[in-house]
Parts: sequence; C-alpha cells; structure tokens
Amino acid sequence: MKTSTKVLIALYVLTLIPSLVLGQYVFAGITATGTGFAFNFSTLGIIGIILLVVNNIFGGILYLRFLRTLKLSKTIFFATLPLSVFYGVGMFFVAGSALFNGVIFASIRAMLNISAQNSFNAVLWGILLTLVYFLALFLIYSYLCRPVQKVEMFARRLGDGRIEGQKMWLGKSKQFQNIEAALEKINYNYLEKDNQVLQTDLQAQKFVPRQFLKFLGKSSVAELELGSSVSKRATIMFCNISGDGKKQNMSLEENFNFVNSYLNIISPIISRCGGFVDKYAAEGIYAVFMHPQAAVDCAVKIHKCIEIKNRSQSHLTSINESICIHTTDVVFGIVGEEEHKSPTIISGDDMLQKLSQINNYIGTKIIFTQHSLRELAIKSGVDYRMLGSVMLKNRPCAVFECLNAYPHKKCQRLKALKNTFEEGVRLYDNGEFYKAKGMFKEILKYVSDDKPSYVYFNNACDRLDIS
Repeated sequence: MKTSTKVLIALYVLTLIPSLVLGQYVFAGITATGTGFAFNFSTLGIIGIILLVVNNIFGGILYLRFLRTLKLSKTIFFATLPLSVFYGVGMFFVAGSALFNGVIFASIRAMLNISAQNSFNAVLWGILLTLVYFLALFLIYSYLCRPVQKVEMFARRLGDGRIEGQKMWLGKSKQFQNIEAALEKINYNYLEKDNQVLQTDLQAQKFVPRQFLKFLGKSSVAELELGSSVSKRATIMFCNISGDGKKQNMSLEENFNFVNSYLNIISPIISRCGGFVDKYAAEGIYAVFMHPQAAVDCAVKIHKCIEIKNRSQSHLTSINESICIHTTDVVFGIVGEEEHKSPTIISGDDMLQKLSQINNYIGTKIIFTQHSLRELAIKSGVDYRMLGSVMLKNRPCAVFECLNAYPHKKCQRLKALKNTFEEGVRLYDNGEFYKAKGMFKEILKYVSDDKPSYVYFNNACDRLDIS
C-alpha cells in the first residue's frame, strides 16, 4: 500500500469520528415544516457539515483508489453501485412519498409539488431522475472503457509493426497497467527484432548490395528467395587490374594483399557513383550501374585514383588497370541452393570479354560500346573516339575509347586528332592500309605515346609487307 493511501485512511478515520458525533447537530438544524424544510444550523452543526464534506472527500478519493485495484468488470460494478443506490432511494421518495404520512414526507411532497391530485408531477420527476441516472451511467462507462479503446488502437498499430516515439499509456487501473506492460514488452520485442534485422541487413549489405535488393523489389536480405529474378537494362563495367614485373615475385599472401589494397580503392568509388559490385574475378571486378554516364564517370575516377596511388608508392608494385563498359539487358537473380544463395547478374552476350581483349591488345584504359554511347547525354562531358568494331550476335558493334582518362594536355591533342584517327580506322577496315598508315603516322608525330595509333600503324605496315 502506498504511503499516500495510508495517510488518506488516517485522515478519513480522524474526520469520520467527529463527523458522526456532530451529526446529531446537523440533523437538528434541519426542520420539516410540512410545506418544505427549514435550515437553522448551530455552530456545532456547521462544524459537523464541514467535517462531513471533508470526510466524504477523503472517502471519495479512497474509493477511486480502491476501484483502480480492481479488474474492469468489478470496477464497473462498484463504480455504478453508489449511483444505483442513489437512484433507488430517489425513486422511492418520488414514487412512495404519497403513500406515507408524517411531516417529513409531507415536506417532501410539498417541495416536489406532488399530491394525490397532481400525480403527473411524480411521473415527471421519475423520468427526470431516470434520465440523469442513465446519463451518469453513460459517462461512467465511457470513462472506464476509454482504456479499452486505447488497447484496441495500440493493438491495431502493433499489428502493423512497431510503435516509435509514443508511450502506450492506458490508465491507472492495475489491470490496464498490466496490459500496458504487456504491450510495451511486445513493442520492445518488435524493436529488438527490427534491430536484429537491421544489423543482419547491414552485415549482408557487405555481400548483397542495397541496389541489388532494390532491383529485385525486396527491402531486406531475409526476403530473398532462390530463383527470384528481374530483367532490366543496365550498364556493366569490368575493371581488370594487373601489376608490373615486380608482382610476379610476390608470395601468394603478398599477392592477395596487393590486389585487396586496390580493390579497397575501387569498391568505394563504385558505391559513390551509384553502382554496386556484382562479383570479384581473379584480378578484376565486375560492377553494375543503371546508366552508362555513371559507369564512365566512375571509370575515370578509378583511373585517376590508381594513378595517384601508383605515384605515391613508386617503390612498390604499380597497377595497370583497364576498364571496359557495355550496356545491355541483364537478369538480376538469386542462384545457388537453399542453404547457400548468391546474388548475381546474367548477361546474354560476351561483349565484356571481347572488350577486355581489345584493351589488352591496343593498350587502352577505358573503352565502351555504342550501346553505352547511345544512352549518354549530348552534353555528358565525355570525350571519345571510335576504335573500330567487333561482332556482337553476328552484328558489328562499334567500340569507343574514353579520352578523359588521359592527362588534360594529351586529351586535348587526341580530341583535335579525333577525325584523323577515325578516318584511319575506316581506311584500315576498308583494306586501304597505305593511306591508313599515313593517318596514324601523322597522329604519332603529335602524340608519340598514343598506343592505339601505334598498334594500328604497325598492323598496317605488317599488312603492306604481307601484300
């Protein structure tokens, strides 16, 4: 029992005894005259009234606290009991005052204007008392059942998920406090479960990127199902990394750490550019983008970052990277078995392999296909030149080199010589090797380290020698 309740009980008892003693003076001050009631209280009578009022206040507070310790069914019964008693006594005096003699009942009949000749007033008083009784019942039931409505609301919201930022306060009744604690525990379990799912997702995102889940229409890793797939148009980028001669003398562990040191640079750049890593190959990385512009921008940033790292660690093995980009229809899906599911993308062509071979053959850094070029904005800021074409599904597909990977001065020179280079490629493809040789020789006069021009020039010379 609370200390405040003990104090109230003590005060109630202390005011009850004198109020009972002085009660006779209170009743002595009320006189029935036959036509009503006259009030003439003595000093002790007034003190008795004050004590009765104070005692009833303390008793009312204790009664309310008693109701809070009960279950709802008993609370409703005991809350309406005094009202029902009052209603019964009132109806008794209204309906039965005409049946009894005496000055008190005569005074009541006079005050209520009830008589044998005017019994209609008794009916009106009965109706009024009944209406007041039902109104009071409605207010009591509404107040007592308000926590039930809150329980319904919170239960419905918990059914839709956790409740954040709001305490589930129901009421001060002991029963509803227990229900409140149970709902808070359920909500806490929801939060714990959500936190576990969040932590699982954060860990899984290291292996299953958020963008991949978005493509599949999933919100968490837990929703991934074997065989789930969706077809979309996307841009695939393959970044091949290889070292210089020093790399050949590395141990397996050194080789592993060497490759990882560069992948730790490349992977964050891919994420910042809006792509995600699909898989790691032996010495490269496959990434997926929704637009070729993001892929080309990412490739240029990767190239520049690797150049900076190579310069800062000139005493160590240097990286030579080559990047190829292709836009095509791919399938995002989940493959494997139920115990080991793996996200991946599947493309219907082998263009990246062909592009990688071109990169290795002519020494380019960043190349992309005409399918990617078509989806680049007119003012994309990408400088390029056509390298030639390869066969894709029995159709020629033009391949372009991104010039933005080169230093600014070299890039500007190659841009100025773009038409010459592309004319040389056209002549070479048409078998006019002598004219093509002259075009590429002209380019090498201004840009002596242009590897694609050097390769084309040598090939043209070889073809002329053979012919």
